[in-house]
Amino acid sequence: MTLTKESKIRVLENFYATDYILFNESVKNVAGCCPVLIEDYLSIKGALMSVVVEMFNLTSHKPYVITEHVDSKKLIVMAKESASAAKANSKNILESVKAKQDIKTEIRESIEADKKSNVEEVINNKIQEKSFKLGLDNLLIARMISESDDYQKLNTWSGKIIEDAYKILRDSLVESAMTINAS
Repeated sequence: MTLTKESKIRVLENFYATDYILFNESVKNVAGCCPVLIEDYLSIKGALMSVVVEMFNLTSHKPYVITEHVDSKKLIVMAKESASAAKANSKNILESVKAKQDIKTEIRESIEADKKSNVEEVINNKIQEKSFKLGLDNLLIARMISESDDYQKLNTWSGKIIEDAYKILRDSLVESAMTINAS
């Protein structure tokens, strides 16, 4: 299946919006970071977008029809808006009882694995990591599901393989972004 023009625009929008979720700006504007880390981040992000394209194809992605011309400036505006919405939705999820319990469990496991770890640092890292993952899932997955004709195909064997690949790449992208943010 070939992606529609609107799906292709959504992929580009997501490509840029990912930076706004992880850095609050374009990765090219992130100061003080080493080019090798940025290159690694961009490689992982490209691989993640390839998996998203596979998900779009599998689920028969059909976003609303775009009639106006979309240039690079409009694409950036769309990316900022979608990132902002994804971050707001993620914040609401993060504040839920279930998310708080999940984070506490992850913190506890991390501290038990490394008794010498800085507890405050572990707490901040786990909250940031969870926030980034939820933001990306909201941007890339929740939106795709709402715009797809057959999202149930994600429950098939091939859907589960694609979803596993997505999770691995998402986690790697978050790890890469956290390394860049820390440098």
